[in-house]
Amino acid sequence: MKIALLGTRGIPASYGGFETFAEEISARMAQRGHEVTVYCRSHHALKRARSWRGARLAVLPTIRTKHLDTAVHTILSCLHLALRRSDAAIVCNGANAAFCCWPRALGIPALLNVDGLERKRRKWNRAAKAWYHLSERLSTFCPDAVVTDARVIQRYYGQRYGLATHYIPYGAPTSPTRTTRKLEELGLEPGEYFLYVSRFEPENNALLVVREYERSRTDRKLVMVGDAPYAASYIKRVKATRDPRIVFAGPVYGKGYAELQSHCLAYVHATEVGGTHPALVEAMGRRCALIYLDTPENREVVGPSGLVYTRRPHSLRQRIDQLSDLGERELDELRRASAREAAERYDWEAVADSYESVLAGLVGDSALAADQRQLQ
Repeated sequence: MKIALLGTRGIPASYGGFETFAEEISARMAQRGHEVTVYCRSHHALKRARSWRGARLAVLPTIRTKHLDTAVHTILSCLHLALRRSDAAIVCNGANAAFCCWPRALGIPALLNVDGLERKRRKWNRAAKAWYHLSERLSTFCPDAVVTDARVIQRYYGQRYGLATHYIPYGAPTSPTRTTRKLEELGLEPGEYFLYVSRFEPENNALLVVREYERSRTDRKLVMVGDAPYAASYIKRVKATRDPRIVFAGPVYGKGYAELQSHCLAYVHATEVGGTHPALVEAMGRRCALIYLDTPENREVVGPSGLVYTRRPHSLRQRIDQLSDLGERELDELRRASAREAAERYDWEAVADSYESVLAGLVGDSALAADQRQLQ
């Protein structure tokens, strides 16, 4: 099949979950003999790169603002599809639901990955939240099919809109990374730090993690990995801490990111909006002991592994102190539980199998419909 993947910032992944998804899925589809084109935003793409891990890169401009970046680039990507035909399109981000009509008008089946309930994010103004809300309804008829990466989100679409979606989870790495170069760069010792990874936005609770850590009695460090392009005032509050134990590493990707996850004492997960959070699944795949915020989505992902906390004062602080006091045997039990859940439920090859199957079905249905039109 000729497959187009649009709606993300592009690959190689250096921003968030959709970008990692785009890289991992496009690479596996290319390995299986499919011709894959990933649409990339010009400010994100590697200079002069035409391909990445077997996938072709189509680099297009956009308007780089908080509310127009995604929409403008997706519109241009859809226009480009008219010039370079594909058999099927994977469209990421529920906000792009309306644009799925354009590939369909060209006879290209569109598979929409809606992610979580983005309208709940506090960073969006009323207009953006209204657009996300409208997009939920548009997803019931604009794309040919919809993918949800969490059962909680699948049930939401089914109960609220009567929409049957394909549940396909996110993928996870299969083992820790042995190297420690990034740790050495940051002055860290293996097993002697807690790790937080996310964009520094209100619904990801970076400030909550910092405040609770300030109250903890552990002598270990907390490494805060992340940033956000449109949250300067919130980031300023997060970084205002004077606690010498807290290290702000900025955005970290690739091998350095894998090293930080692989060698932490525990991974602290604090997001409360969205479906399956990639950083959480990746931490499980790298055998991290987990401390996670109690939400339906997070409980679904973690399963029986990990220590749970709530937003109540001192809840996270207590878990940090509790885990810091655990012996190696108890820590290893938590790590094995995480790895077991990841291996059983979040294998990238199985994820690719599912997407390949759904796309093949859509392409087959489209070809059959075209044949029927010719006969008529």
